Amino acid sequence: MPKKPLPPFECRYTGSLLAGVDEVGRGPLIGAVVTAAVILDPDRPIAGLADSKKLTDKRRSALYGEILEHAKAWSIGRCEAHEIDELNIYQATMLAMERAVSGLAIAPEYVLVDGNRCPKWHWPSEPVVKGDSRVEAISAASIIAKVTRDREMEALETRFPGFGLAQHKGYPTPIHLEALRRLGATSEHRRSFRPVQEVIEQVGFYREKVAPEPKPEPEQLQYRTDLFEDID
Repeated sequence: MPKKPLPPFECRYTGSLLAGVDEVGRGPLIGAVVTAAVILDPDRPIAGLADSKKLTDKRRSALYGEILEHAKAWSIGRCEAHEIDELNIYQATMLAMERAVSGLAIAPEYVLVDGNRCPKWHWPSEPVVKGDSRVEAISAASIIAKVTRDREMEALETRFPGFGLAQHKGYPTPIHLEALRRLGATSEHRRSFRPVQEVIEQVGFYREKVAPEPKPEPEQLQYRTDLFEDID
């Protein structure tokens, strides 16, 4: 039986400095959890904003550029894998959200957060269940966060070939789990996550290939000319 769509969200705040916040990357086994905060400009609307997961890569990338160009302010917040291991993924996500809002060039008057709870911070705020589908500012934040993290996974695929990170973005797919068992855990894997813990215990760590340093060019020989007499 299909789920009933949630009703349109009615925000108690009606001003123009409303920030939307969303996260990407709670479930993956590798890399940072990435959050974004966006304050949209009512005078520069962006057509087609939606939950980033429901957009094609091409459409998501196009909207990413429009958001950066037309939003009043936007900011990225993140917690790296080692911080996730120290704090746990929930606390790390809350901290990353706080970093995103703190990084906005314009201070928001009100913040809407995707999900069912907000971080403990000083900004007036409220959570919005399925907010990435119901609030444009949260949709924009979800797009910024996802494009940012997806590109980071593509970069990590170059650094750690063989894991398929550009394909599955670090989630625990069969391809990723098989690569972990075959290659070992990288320095960017979340060691507090059970599949990674098991691989570290049974296989160990991935040996990252370090590119050899280029050999220095031989120095040109320099001769002192003041040692020779002028014979003219």
